[in-house]
Amino acid sequence: MNPILPIDEYIPDGEPHVFDGRVYLYGSHDKECGDTFCMLPYVIWSAPADDPENWTNKGVNYRAEQDPLFSAERPYMYAPDCVRGNDGRYYLYYCLAGRGGRGGYLGPVSVAVCDTPDGKFEFYGHVKHKDGGLFNDVVLFDPAVINDGGRIRLYVGTYYPFDKYPWLSQVLAIRRVKMNMYGRGKREVKRRWDEGVTGAFHVELEEDMLTVKSTPSRLFTTRVKGTPMSEHDFFEGSSIRKIGGTYYFIYSSQKNHELCYAASAYPDRGFVFRGTIISNGDVGYMGRKEKDRLNRTGNNHGSIEEINGKYYVFYHRQTNGTDFSRQACAEEIHIAADGSIAQAEMTTQGLHGAPLAASGSFSAVTCCNLTNGGMPHGGRNKRNFPMITCRGGERFICGIDGRTRAVWKYFDFTPAKTLTLTLRGSGEVEVLAGEDVCGAI
Repeated sequence: MNPILPIDEYIPDGEPHVFDGRVYLYGSHDKECGDTFCMLPYVIWSAPADDPENWTNKGVNYRAEQDPLFSAERPYMYAPDCVRGNDGRYYLYYCLAGRGGRGGYLGPVSVAVCDTPDGKFEFYGHVKHKDGGLFNDVVLFDPAVINDGGRIRLYVGTYYPFDKYPWLSQVLAIRRVKMNMYGRGKREVKRRWDEGVTGAFHVELEEDMLTVKSTPSRLFTTRVKGTPMSEHDFFEGSSIRKIGGTYYFIYSSQKNHELCYAASAYPDRGFVFRGTIISNGDVGYMGRKEKDRLNRTGNNHGSIEEINGKYYVFYHRQTNGTDFSRQACAEEIHIAADGSIAQAEMTTQGLHGAPLAASGSFSAVTCCNLTNGGMPHGGRNKRNFPMITCRGGERFICGIDGRTRAVWKYFDFTPAKTLTLTLRGSGEVEVLAGEDVCGAI
């Protein structure tokens, strides 16, 4: 159930992949009650594809200190992706960054390699040009990779509206990007920006998994008003899947809390916005508005994967009142005959894919919705709303008042069951059955 990993584990930015009958989850690694993103080394969790609720890991798989570019300014590894190369080995792509993401746009993309999907990875190299120079032609972030019938395709990029917010030019990392990539003149900066050096990009790699063999191609234009995508423009979190003859590009939109997708018959062009797959506040689901979000929302990043004949979307939720303790969740999705994916609802079911048996015990922190009717988006250390948190090795919900709704769904109560709750404080509990469940919040 959600969260899909132990309740004291925090693996956001999940990229699920099935290799040889086992599903592996590659992602960042947050610290419980941490004070910035991705503070811990990579740990790869996996489960049998025919039993995707039984997750285990082998301990630390890779540390930032193994990268030659590791430094006090950029000591953390952000959202990775993994692919099996044509040589049968597994290649892990990631970017280094500092506190709050500083320096994450400076590149390059780093690569580690291992003979097995979840063994001890070793540093392999940095994505580069044929002359040996580091590939830094566009603003790099959140790499995604696919072995497309033997052709290795890398997707990178972000679209932060640097030009819209002049104060960002005062941030050292952004200033360095502009100076290194575009020259010092304001006119030149604007010209290059307008030509599209931010956004989502595709490049093909050579057999060595490092050398760029194609010119970066921009997947789609952003910030164009009046288009289906205009309300869901690309921000970050590139992910790529090929289903049948269609390429699905999954990404985090500028709304920040949702995963959207665009589709194309081609890997490097022609992508058309198709919709939202999941929001970590259920915004958009059944028409829900931003102001009515069902959780404290924050950045989202993930992808889709077929596991034992069913498709799931992997995403993450926010806990501990910050953006820095994110937990992996999953929901079953359905791909229609026309290739479309309807937005999934956040549930407690997770990879179970059906109502949970109403037996045994469930921790309060498995609630899928937690709201006081006015939950915020993003921000740090705000404590004036209900939240999942921890203290002394215990994990619980705090900040509850008369407006709070904590919701767990869905459960199978057949045959009839007795429901027992252990709680501190007082309140009312509603158990909604059948069609009434749709109006639970």
